[in-house]
Amino acid sequence: MDDLLSTFIFFFAVIDPIGTIPVFIAVTNGYASSLKKSIAIKATIVSAFILTFFVVAGEIILEAIDIPLSAFQVAGGIVLFLFALSMIFGESKPESEVNSVSDGAEVAIFPLAVPSIASPGAMLAAVLMTKNTEFTLLQQGQTTLIILSVLLIAFVFMLLAGKINNMIGSNGASVVSRVMGLILASVAVSNVLSGIKVYFEI
Repeated sequence: MDDLLSTFIFFFAVIDPIGTIPVFIAVTNGYASSLKKSIAIKATIVSAFILTFFVVAGEIILEAIDIPLSAFQVAGGIVLFLFALSMIFGESKPESEVNSVSDGAEVAIFPLAVPSIASPGAMLAAVLMTKNTEFTLLQQGQTTLIILSVLLIAFVFMLLAGKINNMIGSNGASVVSRVMGLILASVAVSNVLSGIKVYFEI
């Protein structure tokens, strides 16, 4: 139970549903409610497809190009750490992605689905948390369900974006994003140390 909770917290941090709220508000500004709902649905489905693909095929791709999973774990941990640092010290996730908003019908895919929801960090995390050498099929299935549950939360947050934004404001979303970044940085360091341990057989 503790493992499932820690996995949920990890993916909640890396996907950051709360940080997606300002992005969703920006990309759907002036749209009708029905269109906003349609964009939220499309963004969630695309994100689910991308992250599930990395769960299923991520390790297979690595093996096909002969990259040790431990090396990917170290590289992924470093990328996750840099991603976390950008959330903590640089422009927060909401600010950076709101700035990338562009007009057009495909806002559900960019920047909403990618990189706001299915971020590079989330893709790496999906691979690292479902390694065939460490996790059984049952555990991988549970992780996939956890990912989908976080995406469902992100979907609900997008539907309630206006109300939530009025409650916490842009500054509140920025604070939450930085806290999530700190959690993510801790997980990233753990992944790097674990990868080094496996690679050097310590």
